[in-house]
Amino acid sequence: MHAAPRRHFICQLLAIGGMGAASRAGAQAAPPKVDEDSDQARALGYRHDTTRVDTKKYPQHAAAQRCNNCSFYQGKKDDAWAGCAMFGRKQIAGPGWCMAWAKAPG
Repeated sequence: MHAAPRRHFICQLLAIGGMGAASRAGAQAAPPKVDEDSDQARALGYRHDTTRVDTKKYPQHAAAQRCNNCSFYQGKKDDAWAGCAMFGRKQIAGPGWCMAWAKAPG
């Protein structure tokens, strides 16, 4: 008589454990990358590659300006992709650029 409630309890524990593993796997997944065609990226003139910036439209752009040397870049200088204060939870390309670029200190 006691086997069924015990079996039910064990099944619940296994299900909860599986959900925990799934949520940990989801937490370890990389955040999405910014889409250059999104409204936010277009508003900031964002490009994954600084050499593809329209310098007529953005005359303040300089070839040496890249996301990975901007004060808003949240990664290491050699990271290919990292977070950015301008794009929330999405990642931007290290060699990218947007008009919010501000020289990183140091």
